[in-house]
Amino acid sequence: MGKICCFTGHRDIPDEFSLAIFKNLETIITDLIEREGVTDFRAGGAMGFDGIAAITVLKLKIKYPHIKLHLILPHKNQEAKFPALDKEIYRLSLTEADSVMYIQERYSSTVMRVRNRALVDGSDFCVYYLDHIKSGTHYTVSYARDHQVKTIDVLKYKKTG
Repeated sequence: MGKICCFTGHRDIPDEFSLAIFKNLETIITDLIEREGVTDFRAGGAMGFDGIAAITVLKLKIKYPHIKLHLILPHKNQEAKFPALDKEIYRLSLTEADSVMYIQERYSSTVMRVRNRALVDGSDFCVYYLDHIKSGTHYTVSYARDHQVKTIDVLKYKKTG
């Protein structure tokens, strides 16, 4: 098995950041595959950034068929209250993922934090979209840094070399 990258980010993405996120995310994932030997990508199935990351990995599987998408989901039916487009992205990711793991059967007040730790634990890289501090994303990025996982800010990424 190669290296592992997880994703974390906010559910709501302002329009002014959307294009940069889409553009940079594909470049980051490609660089991780080609330069760092990442073969396994983990996403948490939330709306917004998680869905974008999962779909981007699935798109890149066409060019890099050896990479894998692993969904680590907090609980079953988490998409029940998603808007229609986010439900569609979620279901496509679920269908096309190489593996799906549920932290537990139903929602609880601690399940998101447990899921976020599961995404990070064992990862070599964590690609994130973070624009406000009081959030699960901030907790997850801090947790990754505390566990010596290299973090990459999707909005500040600049390709080198």
